[in-house]
Amino acid sequence: MSKGSYVLAIDQGTTSTRAILFDEGGKATATAQVPLTQIYPAPGQVEHDADEIWRAVLQVCREVLAEAGAGNIAAVGITNQRETTVVWERATGKPLANAIVWQDRRTAPLCAALEREGWGAHVAETTGLVIDPYFSATKLAWLLANVPSLAERAASGEVCFGTIDSFLLFKLTAGRLHATDATNAARTKLFDIRSGTWDARLMDRLGVPLVMLPEVRDSQGDFGLVAEEHFGAALPIRGVAGDQQAAAYGQACFAPGMLKATYGTGCFVVANTGAEKVASATRMLSTILHQREGRRTYALEGAIFMAGATIQWLRDSLGVIATAAESEALAERADPKSGVYLVPAFQGLGAPFWDAGAKAAIVGLSRAASKADIVAAGLEAVAFQTRDLLTAMRQDMAVSGIAAAHALRVDGGMTANAWAMQRLADILGETVEVAATPETTALGAAYHAGQAVGFYGHDAALARAWAPSRVYAPKMTEAEREARYDGWLEAVSRVRSEAAP
Repeated sequence: MSKGSYVLAIDQGTTSTRAILFDEGGKATATAQVPLTQIYPAPGQVEHDADEIWRAVLQVCREVLAEAGAGNIAAVGITNQRETTVVWERATGKPLANAIVWQDRRTAPLCAALEREGWGAHVAETTGLVIDPYFSATKLAWLLANVPSLAERAASGEVCFGTIDSFLLFKLTAGRLHATDATNAARTKLFDIRSGTWDARLMDRLGVPLVMLPEVRDSQGDFGLVAEEHFGAALPIRGVAGDQQAAAYGQACFAPGMLKATYGTGCFVVANTGAEKVASATRMLSTILHQREGRRTYALEGAIFMAGATIQWLRDSLGVIATAAESEALAERADPKSGVYLVPAFQGLGAPFWDAGAKAAIVGLSRAASKADIVAAGLEAVAFQTRDLLTAMRQDMAVSGIAAAHALRVDGGMTANAWAMQRLADILGETVEVAATPETTALGAAYHAGQAVGFYGHDAALARAWAPSRVYAPKMTEAEREARYDGWLEAVSRVRSEAAP
C-alpha cells in the first residue's frame, strides 16, 4: 500500500503548466498554475521554450508542496500536451531548439511528399495515424534537417528526442531516465501500436536514429524518482499519459464504447475500443488509450484544432468580447436564423477532413449580422465539429461490433459555458454529461500514479465514484438540427483546399 496523503499530478498543457494535489477521494486540494508563452516564428508555426516549461513545472510543484509537504506525497503522475516535439542534449538536459508545438503546420510539404510516395497505408496500419503535420515524426525530421549539426550529434547518441512527458521525466530524474509511456509514443507516428515497438521503416525514411528515441513503458509503473534536489524528497513517479488519454481515464471511460470529449485549446474526442486496434475507414485515429502490465487498451480519436482557441481569437484578434466568459451571454442574444457560420480552420482542418491547406472563414454574413451572431457561430462550430467526429467514430465502431454510448462525457474550460453545452447536446441530439471534476486530465494522471501504488482502487471503484455535475438533454427539433448541420457542411466545403484528400 501507498504511504502519503496525496498524489501530485503535473499537467503540462498547451497554454499553461499546472500542479494539482488529489486526495484519496479524487478531490483537488491544492492547485498552482503558470501561463505558457506562445511563440509564433511565422504563419502556421507555433513553438514553446522547453526551458520555460521546466521552470514552470518546478514553480507550480513547489507551490503546492509548500502546502502539503513533500513527505505526504504517495506518488507523482504526469500528463502532457502530446505531439509537441523536444530535442535536448543528453549530457546536460539542455534543449537544442524551441519545442515545435502540436499545432505547428510547417511540415505540410514533407507530409505531402510522404503521401505522394504512398506511405499512407503503412502509417495507418502501423501507427494508427494519418499523414499530417500534427504528429511528432515530421517535426523531428524538420529539426534534424534544420538545426545545425543536430543530425550528426543525434546519430552519435548525444541527443535525446521526446514529447513533453519524456523531457520532464529526464529533468525530474536528473537525467537518469529517458523514457515515455505507450500513449505518448503512439502519437509520434514512429511507433507500431500493434507490437509496441518503434517502426524501423518510418525511422529510416525520416532519418531518425533509434538511439535518440526514449524507452517505452506502461502508463502505470516505475518512472524513477524525482531527484531530491528539486523538492526536498525523492518522490516516486508512477504514472504517465498523454493529456487526452488521461482525460478519458479521469472520466472513467473504462468500458468499450464509452466516449469523452475535452474542450480546451482544441477539442479531442476519444472512444474506448477495448483490446483490439480498430482500423478506421473514416480517417479517425487509432491509438493507445492506456497500457498496463504490458496489455494495451485501444481507442479511436478525432481532433478539432480550434475549440477554446476560437474563442480566444474572437477575444484577442477581433475584440468582439473582452473575456471568454462574455461569449455565453452574447451567444444568447444571437439571432438563431442569422445563417452565419464560422469555420475555424486557422491551422487547417483536423479529423475527419485532415486538410492542412483549408483556410478559416465566416460565411453567411448579411448587413443584419451582429457580433453576437459571430460569437454564437464560433461556439456552434465546436458542436458541429464534435458531431463530425462522433458520426465517423460510430461508423467505425459499428463495423467492429462495438456499441457506442449515447451519452458524451465532457470536460475542459468550455464546459462552463451553459449555452455552448446546450447547443452541443442540440446539434448531437444526445445527452451531454459535464464532469464533476474540472481537472479531469490531471485526475487521470493521478489515477494512473495512484493505482500503481495502491492509493486508488481498481477501475470498478473509480467508475462507481464518477458522477456528472450537470446533464444537458437535446431540446432542438430534429428538423432544425439537420438544417443547421447541412449549413455547416456547406460552409466547410467552401474552405477546403484543392489538394485535400
